[in-house]
Amino acid sequence: MMRYGITGCSLGQLIVGWSGNGLCAIELGDSEEQLLALLHAHFPHQTFEPADSEDSGMLARVARFIDEPAGTLEHPLAPEGTTFQRDVWQALQSIPPGRTVSYSDVARMIGKPKAVRAVASACGANRLAVVIPCHRVVRADGGLGGFHWGLERKKALLNREATLAANGS
Repeated sequence: MMRYGITGCSLGQLIVGWSGNGLCAIELGDSEEQLLALLHAHFPHQTFEPADSEDSGMLARVARFIDEPAGTLEHPLAPEGTTFQRDVWQALQSIPPGRTVSYSDVARMIGKPKAVRAVASACGANRLAVVIPCHRVVRADGGLGGFHWGLERKKALLNREATLAANGS
């Protein structure tokens, strides 16, 4: 069973899904309906239970982390993916806020320098927005590349992190 809650953040609406193992999903969107549809599509064999008032503190912490992505979110993560995807996601978590790397850089970081397209696919399969910072991965030419939650959100995150890094936060 997965519990979930929806709240607002600076990037729109936010849905958080978790199980007894930890956070499984943090998705960004424009409406509650869109976010619920995403959660059901990405976890089709899961049963869901809405959050209650006791979960409001955790939802607020996640929203605060989305708004100020520095450090780490002190909550266990339980992303579902292949071993390769989990290797990519772990490498992404080592990229500090305010920095970007290319898909090629990530492929080298995990010891698979020819797996650039697979790295891009793993970034696209990430369901833990910002906490697993796939937004910090850009094309080799410096272009933004893709972002599951929209390029405007990716730009906003990168700009926010660059400002925080420049101010020493």
